[in-house]
Amino acid sequence: DGRPRTRAQLAAATGLARSTVAARLDALLRLGLVTPYGGAESPGGRPPSLFALNPSARGVGAVDLGATHAVAAVTDLSGTILAEHGEALDIAEGPQVVLDWVVGTLRELLRQAGRSPSELAAVGTGLPGPVEHSSGRAINPPIMPGWDRYDVAGHLGRELGVPVLVDNDVNIMALGERSAHLPDVDELVFIKVATGIGAGIVTGGRLQRGAQGTAGDLGHVRVSRADGVICRCGNEGCLEAIAAGPAIAARLRSEGLKARRTQDVVDLVRGGNVVALREVRQAGRDLGEVVATMANLINPSVVVIGGLLANAGEHLLAGIREVVYHRSPPLATEHLRIVASRAADQAGVLGASVMAVEHVLSPEAIDAAAADSPAG
Repeated sequence: DGRPRTRAQLAAATGLARSTVAARLDALLRLGLVTPYGGAESPGGRPPSLFALNPSARGVGAVDLGATHAVAAVTDLSGTILAEHGEALDIAEGPQVVLDWVVGTLRELLRQAGRSPSELAAVGTGLPGPVEHSSGRAINPPIMPGWDRYDVAGHLGRELGVPVLVDNDVNIMALGERSAHLPDVDELVFIKVATGIGAGIVTGGRLQRGAQGTAGDLGHVRVSRADGVICRCGNEGCLEAIAAGPAIAARLRSEGLKARRTQDVVDLVRGGNVVALREVRQAGRDLGEVVATMANLINPSVVVIGGLLANAGEHLLAGIREVVYHRSPPLATEHLRIVASRAADQAGVLGASVMAVEHVLSPEAIDAAAADSPAG
């Protein structure tokens, strides 16, 4: 948590023996991950030493790949962004093009941050499709031609020479939102509404990925108003087919409005266009139908709405709240908050950083680093 502590405080907090705490601190100090922080107050005699995490000891790469955008950043071990760059990039260009961009961009960001390549400790990456977390491979991703079972972690690891963690983009957004703005919330759902619709689910303070990494795939849940509407997944009646950005844009075009993509929908709403306001509010109601079921099943305390369409403001949220509070039992919604993402466009890179940092600071990684160090 970044708060300096003495050896005695660490022993009391962990329940470990003082000798064990001292041994672990020695290893962490040797690796530079922990640093002395001056002295604590003492009732008499020499004040005890304080120790704190040293965030600048290493850097990590954080990558958020969406359907039509890519953002990369370098952060320290506290998740503070040291350098960041994003641009339009179509995931359908394929793994070679996209991952070459990732490698080149991270190397340039390290240079901008004044870090040498040897200071990079790990990279976290989010992909816009189902991911087998253990292998870092996308599994049958509907909008990612050429990516099915491609070894993303292996590709980036070979180029950058560090461990690479890969997950679904909305999962890392959930991690980023919680880390930056809701650290005390253990029951949270983050819903991304953009080209597709998906959710990152945190229960008991842990991200839930499911057996095959498809937990939270809300976009392909059937909703009543979508009966007969064919979805890009091949089924009919999916939420995404009527409530995602492209579906709303298509309806606005049928009304004679210029709406080619999700950003055009957002711009029309912000400009006060009545037809766009109506369609976004209805999309919120459609999404609310699924969120109400989720509220009954897992009982989150906070539902966060993010993604590009969330930039349309309160109109989407109002539609969601309208249905959720009407359809869910009072006990499930008594303390439920449905809010817009505060991390916004940075949720993905913040979550990718969290994933990488958790690996770097894991007991296994620290044991391995300590064994490789000269005094190990």
